[in-house]
Amino acid sequence: MTAETSQTLDRGLRVLKLLADTDHGLTVTELSNKLGVNRTVVYRLLATLEQHALVRRDLGGRARVGLGVLRLGRQVHPLVREAALPALRALAEDIGATAHLTLVDGTEALAVAVVEPTWTDYHVAYRAGFRHPLDRGAAGRAILAARQSGPADAPGYTLTHGELEAGASGAAAPLIGVTGVEGSVGVVMLADSVPERVGPRVVDAAREVADALR
Repeated sequence: MTAETSQTLDRGLRVLKLLADTDHGLTVTELSNKLGVNRTVVYRLLATLEQHALVRRDLGGRARVGLGVLRLGRQVHPLVREAALPALRALAEDIGATAHLTLVDGTEALAVAVVEPTWTDYHVAYRAGFRHPLDRGAAGRAILAARQSGPADAPGYTLTHGELEAGASGAAAPLIGVTGVEGSVGVVMLADSVPERVGPRVVDAAREVADALR
């Protein structure tokens, strides 16, 4: 802690992080031990967070993340989209294909930003808000590949054909090293296969988006 930071706010944020990392909640005693503070401090932190619906306590007294966190989370997508747009525009214009940023939303892949090329005669129509299973399409498969390999040995890119739209091929690379964001950057095109140069270019774009989000 420094003179410019708030100890109480720091502790409250640590409580939220601890609760977010568990599926079964934590008791006051468990939080007290993890934070290294007495139970009275934890009670005050929980009471404050409950007032803002950021924490809830079940009948057994275990604290869990509250629904108020969802309201905050809804504001994340616009910020992420804004940060990603320059790299997506460059990717779409360079490749001549529709570029997209896709994030994990529960068990699905959700396209949160889409940029279409301006100079092509035709391209795949792909809209922001489009959802699909994580195990279908290049965007979702790239995310799953990153989960399996881990950040230290992240995969390069993933290619697919015809999984989401007949006649369309996709290439996507995962976002690496962005805390709290799990997603991928990719392109989709009307082609039987993805040209060789597209995969490395998508990896570069994913790296640019990740840098913009850090």
